[in-house]
Amino acid sequence: MYPKYMMESIKMVEKTRPKRLELAKKLGKEVFPGMTEQERKEVLDKYHPDYQSDALRELRIGPNKGEKMVNEVVDIMESYPRNHPDTFDLDKIEIETDVLIIGAGSAGLSAAIEASNGGAEVTLVTKLRLGDSNSMMAQGGIQAADQLDDNPTLHYLDVIGGGHFDNKPELVEALVKDAAPSIKWLEDLGVMFDKNSDGSMMVKSGGGTCRNRMHSARDYTGAAICRVLRDEVQNRPEKINFIEYTSATELILDNKGNCAGAILYHMENKQFSIVKAKSVIIATGGFGRLHVRGFETTNHYGATADGLVMGYRAGAKLMYMDSVQYHPTGAVFPEQIVGFLCTEKIRGLGAQPVNKDGELFVYPLEPRDIEASAFIRECDKGLGVETPSGLRGIWLDSPLIELLVGEGTIERYLPAMLRQYKRFDIDITKYPMLVYPTLHYQNGGLEIDANAETSIPGLFVAGEASGGVHGRNRLMGNSQLDIVVFGRRAGTNAAAKVKKGVKLGKMSLKHVEDYIKEVDKLGIDKKKISPVILPDYIPDHVKAKQLATEYQGTLI
Repeated sequence: MYPKYMMESIKMVEKTRPKRLELAKKLGKEVFPGMTEQERKEVLDKYHPDYQSDALRELRIGPNKGEKMVNEVVDIMESYPRNHPDTFDLDKIEIETDVLIIGAGSAGLSAAIEASNGGAEVTLVTKLRLGDSNSMMAQGGIQAADQLDDNPTLHYLDVIGGGHFDNKPELVEALVKDAAPSIKWLEDLGVMFDKNSDGSMMVKSGGGTCRNRMHSARDYTGAAICRVLRDEVQNRPEKINFIEYTSATELILDNKGNCAGAILYHMENKQFSIVKAKSVIIATGGFGRLHVRGFETTNHYGATADGLVMGYRAGAKLMYMDSVQYHPTGAVFPEQIVGFLCTEKIRGLGAQPVNKDGELFVYPLEPRDIEASAFIRECDKGLGVETPSGLRGIWLDSPLIELLVGEGTIERYLPAMLRQYKRFDIDITKYPMLVYPTLHYQNGGLEIDANAETSIPGLFVAGEASGGVHGRNRLMGNSQLDIVVFGRRAGTNAAAKVKKGVKLGKMSLKHVEDYIKEVDKLGIDKKKISPVILPDYIPDHVKAKQLATEYQGTLI
């Protein structure tokens, strides 16, 4: 339950609620004026974390040398490889396959299914378990323009506008055109989307969209999709070989510049192995666990940007690594779930963000970067609520949903959210939720074309590891769509390439040797290595004890 001092602020929220309810009944979602373009620019410039003067620095190595990126990305790109090429004999190949897929969230799983449909022999590796990913944790929904009042053109315009017109147009075209067929593909596989009483698809609104096109499965849409894809992969043992607890640490090229495989590391038996593949698909997800600018994150523990590092060292270009998505509504209380995603669907159903005095201060469904910046601004004004550990937050008035839509709505549409808070004796049908922006999504990534292929022949990328689809800001529900659309495209095209005939040359790690020379020139500390693989949460004082222990040789 909330502490006594927070309850004083909640009384203010309850006091203003009847008037806000009346407004919502009269005006619908237009309970607060949307910002003008000038107002949006001002709030971004002043309050969004990406726009702060110390947020970015120049990358000094590789294909994007000279471009500014977020500091934490520059750190991992300007690091030494985890493996020295001299330690591997590339003639000793442990696994040979048509298509190697690195990462087993919904992008990797979709790719595996379509690559096997294309007749390719598939090897799928994941450093955790099959399905352990941000895909599984997604809540709100998946967008597709499949209603009578909607069409892919409107969807396209929403995506481009939401991305601040920085998107690659051909990728957005692929995204919106494949959307409706992808929903059907998922439903045919067994995903059970929310339906109206007449059997038609139930769709809701999302921030920055002009039509209701959010398809959902309650508030665990990602899990509903990912577990069906996982089951489908597990049901194809003769076509898809999957290996868990195995991370990729470096890509292998051949002497003609084609992607030719990867070095794998089994995290339980501590053994490295060489895999040779005619096509490789990176589907390793984002970088939330780098905790950019110290923000909490919604991401799973494996989100450490491994695919970006491997692809970049091999020569693939990055896009928009100066842009991070902070989801406006991450939990800041209870302390046990700090950073936990409170889906945008809560605002879509009618919940309003209000300050400590219960006053509405922003249109509830602005694009995420605008909404997040407005929350930070309100807290900087001293109008947020401080938690016992010193964090700040804004109230998300969830009880309003029941008053607007009817009793039982939260249990019906947000059952996972309701259960999560009840674990801490907070009933979100009666009390608001305290939220603050949380690191949610990596807007940029490795550059691909509409076939999901990079500039390196035979190297494909799908999902959050790719860049260009969402520009510099993603709209709700387009990530679930992205991973399915480009996962399928990557799998289909990787298999087609193999079927056309791929003749690999001599396998090589020369690109890694060259990269090491470049890092040497920068004078980087040799203790800095990447890919990160798993986040480092060991406090420095504990590390100091571990180091001493190692040197003294007492406990090893």
